[in-house]
Amino acid sequence: MHHIILGSETDFDGWRSAARTLVLNDVTPADVTWTVRGHGPDQPETSTAEPPLEPPHGTFNVPAKFVELAKTAILHRDAERFALLYRLLWRLHRDHDLLDVADDPDVARIHAMAKAVHHEAQRMRTSIRFREIGREHTSHFVAWFEPQHHVVELAAPFFASRFADMPWSILTSDVCAHWDGHAVSITPGISEAGMPAGHRLEEIWQRHYAVIFNPARLAAKQSRNSPEASTIKPASESVTPPEPTMIRHADRLSALRDEAADCRACHLYEHATQTVFGEGPQSAQVMLVGEQPGDKEDLAGKPFVGPAGQMLDRALEEAGIDRKKVYVTNAVKHFKFVPRGKIRLHQKPNTPEIKACRQWYERELASIKPDLVVAMGATAAQCVFNRLTPINKNRGRLIDLEGVKALVTVHPSYLLRLPDEDAKAREYQRFVEDLKIAAELLRKRARAAA
Repeated sequence: MHHIILGSETDFDGWRSAARTLVLNDVTPADVTWTVRGHGPDQPETSTAEPPLEPPHGTFNVPAKFVELAKTAILHRDAERFALLYRLLWRLHRDHDLLDVADDPDVARIHAMAKAVHHEAQRMRTSIRFREIGREHTSHFVAWFEPQHHVVELAAPFFASRFADMPWSILTSDVCAHWDGHAVSITPGISEAGMPAGHRLEEIWQRHYAVIFNPARLAAKQSRNSPEASTIKPASESVTPPEPTMIRHADRLSALRDEAADCRACHLYEHATQTVFGEGPQSAQVMLVGEQPGDKEDLAGKPFVGPAGQMLDRALEEAGIDRKKVYVTNAVKHFKFVPRGKIRLHQKPNTPEIKACRQWYERELASIKPDLVVAMGATAAQCVFNRLTPINKNRGRLIDLEGVKALVTVHPSYLLRLPDEDAKAREYQRFVEDLKIAAELLRKRARAAA
């Protein structure tokens, strides 16, 4: 029996080196045990066997996607992950296409582990709230987190980018991550009792959060780590149970929303706070499609809640459309930006990013089945029509599109960027007139159904 001792719970390099030696020595998975130094029975510091393993000679190739999958899955807390990864490597050495067999138990299990790790990293990015310790030049921002998997080092670069202008520490029982304004450092974990005291910032946050927070958005699995959870009334006090038919409808969009939260189809998820999915009733007859979330939407997790959203609300009201009855979404579900000090400057999504995210628009469209889709802006039009579509050439008229009507107009943020007040007023009225086309279609459908 070969006993492999890894340096830590996330020692991928150690696992890879040992696994390569084992495979090249034709050691079967059944003849290997894996432990982590300090977490199991005392074993030799090196692999032991009869006869001893030979230094690896030669090499072999495995799919690149296995390496990426292994780097993620090794962060899972499942004690059998090292053995499972070696079993997969052993099998891939003989069957290079194994990962394409989706119903293989080992393949399915490793994908489930990787998905759980990604989900936990996203939960960490969205649920952490910092407390300020000290004052002014000596202040430091500290947060406590209880990770379900070993994701602290995976998620730390996001916080370094998002909070680059403040010194912070994220403390966990596994490891702690620290940012000094220049680099991330990792130190051993601490007990929750060692959490530094200091509640001034937390109290301010709780008062603010109690005003803006929607109780329905606090998932039970997040409430334990969210300091604002104490300000939220139980669901029985604030939410009226929906009718059974409403539950079935909500579940369809809810399932899509949960699935999209783990989307890794393009790189934009790496720096965005969260996926910003669509919002609105399942029965909506109109689906409004924008470009992408902005800074405020990225933080709130809802579409069109910033200045462009306020402009849209006003225009919808003037056009005679109740926003509560329309479904609002974006072509791209993650915020694309470049940091400039404390500001995150919006960046226009490119074609690969639009294509990578289009699956969610298609699935929203199939779930809601609206009578009309309104594409607001060039990015939205490219998503809706699946090709570059000029705005001015196509706006102001209904277009037949695979069983649904489509309407092209400008994005509300375009109106905000116009420097000339006369031009802004003129273009705003054109925007309202475009939305009135949607309102007239709704009235016609209502009369036909009467």
